[in-house]
Parts: sequence; C-alpha cells; structure tokens
Amino acid sequence: MGLTSTTIGATQVVTVHADRIDASMAIQFKDDMRSETEGSVDRVVLDLSGVEFIDSSGLGAIVASMKQLGEDRKLDLAGLHPVVEKVFRLTRMDTVFRLFATLNDALSVPVD
Repeated sequence: MGLTSTTIGATQVVTVHADRIDASMAIQFKDDMRSETEGSVDRVVLDLSGVEFIDSSGLGAIVASMKQLGEDRKLDLAGLHPVVEKVFRLTRMDTVFRLFATLNDALSVPVD
C-alpha cells in the first residue's frame, strides 16, 4: 500500500496510491496512516481519488485512522469514486466524516 503526504497550509493531504482498500491491505493501511500522520497538523485530508473499491475492512481501517489522530485532529475525505462514496453513505459514515467531491473542494474549506 502506498501513501504519500504533503502539507498545504494548515492541512496535511495524504494520498492513497492503490485502487482498493480491502481486507488484504487494511492493517498495512492503518500502519502507513499512523506513520504518515504522526505529529501532523490539526487537519488531515485523505485523498481517495485513486481508490475504486472499499470493503468493510477498508472502512474500518479509515475509522481506526481517524481515531489514531485523537479528538483534537480532524480527518476529512476527498475524491471518492461513486462506488466508494456509496459505501460511506450506506453505512452512514458520511455523518462521521466530511466528504468532498475533489481535493480542491476539501482544501477550499478553512481549517476549523
């Protein structure tokens, strides 16, 4: 699983370089997210524009990553493909995460 990150202003953008987040890579995803976001800024945007499929294990890994950030830091999601967005909406995780159509949309929102 490949993740890269950059900091833009007060926001860290973590980009997923895989077309799926599923059971076979969920643990690696959590570990990589922990490494990428240690000591980061208050807001992290997870760029999922390259992810075309996510299962319940992948969803759980993203939730675990949010919890790893702690209560003082926020995890937003950007660039969700329709299939991935549908998983978030069906599981009502769209009430837990802010979902943005594009990374630019996410970056245009001020940090809370």
